[in-house]
Amino acid sequence: MSSQTLLNIETIILDSSASDRKAVIKELAERLQAAGYLNDETAFLASVEAREQHASTGIGFGVAIPHGKSAGVIKPGLAFARLAQPIDWGSLDGKPVTSIILLAIPESDAGKEHLRILASVSRKLIHESFRQELLDGQSAADILETLESAL
Repeated sequence: MSSQTLLNIETIILDSSASDRKAVIKELAERLQAAGYLNDETAFLASVEAREQHASTGIGFGVAIPHGKSAGVIKPGLAFARLAQPIDWGSLDGKPVTSIILLAIPESDAGKEHLRILASVSRKLIHESFRQELLDGQSAADILETLESAL
């Protein structure tokens, strides 16, 4: 799967005013639905929430990678939000989150593709320079380019 099918400039939010985990996930899911990645936002949100209940997706370094596998997802997609104010995510390092990468996977595609995408993004996120590019990007196009480099 190419990064162009996973990513869409319409699913990138800079300086989101969301004040909690659920609000930012909903905001990103709305973008995924509007961009044609979801056909059932409610079902997708339920799958993301179920995953969050299992264990926090706050990986540290100010980043969270919530994800869900659902029949409400038409095709794999990725959405990004940079928060205006950090929020608590119950991250592994105990620090608040400022960057969120939401991954949507069709239930029928669950498994290797989902793990490949998560691994690709996670490998890039360990590099401070990559995280800094996500924080410093001046436009959605800048963020899109940075995320494409991870996939």
